[in-house]
Amino acid sequence: MAHHQSALKRIRQSQKRKLHNRYYAKSTRTMIKKLRNTTDKEAAAELYPRVASMLDKLAKRNIIHKNKAANLKSKLAHHVNSLQ
Repeated sequence: MAHHQSALKRIRQSQKRKLHNRYYAKSTRTMIKKLRNTTDKEAAAELYPRVASMLDKLAKRNIIHKNKAANLKSKLAHHVNSLQ
């Protein structure tokens, strides 16, 4: 266990950030699943920019890798475009 005040504070901060990051990552994954399960093209086209924005924010904050965000956005865009 850490004994220095700064180390204890760093532990508290990292735990708080971990919870914060996990919340945003989980909510983004939920929105991705919602978009993938959408069969209506108009609804999917409306939902896609929000999901893409969430992925960009996760990548910007290094919660996920930027290439993973790009790959997910590409696959989701392909899904939206393939809907009738």
